[in-house]
Amino acid sequence: MNITIIEDELRTAKSLENIIREIRPEAKITGPYQSIEASVSALSEGQQPDLIFMDIQLADGLSFEIFKSVKITCPVVFCTAFDEYSLEAFKRNGVDYVLKPFSKEDIVGSFKKVDELKNFFQQKSIPDLAEMLISIVQPTEKTSFLVFKHQKYTTVQVEQIAFFYIRNDSTSIMCFDGQEFALNQALDQIGNTVSQKQFFRVNRQYLVNFKAIKEVEHYFLRKLYVKLLIETPDKLLINKEKSANFLSWMENR
Repeated sequence: MNITIIEDELRTAKSLENIIREIRPEAKITGPYQSIEASVSALSEGQQPDLIFMDIQLADGLSFEIFKSVKITCPVVFCTAFDEYSLEAFKRNGVDYVLKPFSKEDIVGSFKKVDELKNFFQQKSIPDLAEMLISIVQPTEKTSFLVFKHQKYTTVQVEQIAFFYIRNDSTSIMCFDGQEFALNQALDQIGNTVSQKQFFRVNRQYLVNFKAIKEVEHYFLRKLYVKLLIETPDKLLINKEKSANFLSWMENR
């Protein structure tokens, strides 16, 4: 399997390459290509790869510009820190949309989608477009987050996380065992990638795991006071407008 990496962050590209080699050791990997110009040049020469892992924001613009210069016929897995380009990505041969920082599990999921798509066409002479779109576009919930601490990268499983919170304009993870990690993602973005059944955005600063909730009390002005098993730097209050949704979320699980 020939795989091309288009990514302008060399550290991210190397991490992706290492993960791919773990999953598909037989793969031949080319790249990384860091710009639109370099990518167009590489894809214009010779046979196209079987799969492309492509960042969206490159050094000289959005990678969608590549498609204007080169006809790409292979599947593309888009890897990006931004979720606003997902619709455009699926118009450009996208079979998966992986948000950074990605984990090995995310890339395994991407290969699974590519394999399912390949098997789909092998088994059916006339593709069912609706079935394909459901299989490809259906979002997958994150199972882990890649974090960096003490000069080392590691992954934190979602089930280990008691809550996400914003402190001094930065997002952090607090685990049930008391470990804390900085995370280079906005809380809004995290809320869209984790299970909505398992996590609730109690206010602008906190996204909490249902399993971390110890008890809930009525508070002044019809607010709710949420107490967690893990101590939080701030008192967790839910305003009256959001209280009904929160209680419904707790009940309907």
